Amino acid sequence: MEKLSDSPRISEAAEYLGVSSSSLRNWVDAAKIVAVRHSVNDYRLFRRADLDALLQQVAVAGQKVAN
Repeated sequence: MEKLSDSPRISEAAEYLGVSSSSLRNWVDAAKIVAVRHSVNDYRLFRRADLDALLQQVAVAGQKVAN
């Protein structure tokens, strides 16, 4: 199981996906990907498995990740 401290924050996750942080925030709001809020600093944190799953879905659909 991934530790919370190992989870990428929004800027790191956006860079990994090749999109802007604001696009990733919009995807969280639209329930396209799940973000967990850190209990102390309220940062959005992402599981790497969820990021990889999103990339896989996009690859299967033959699309690129769009902003």
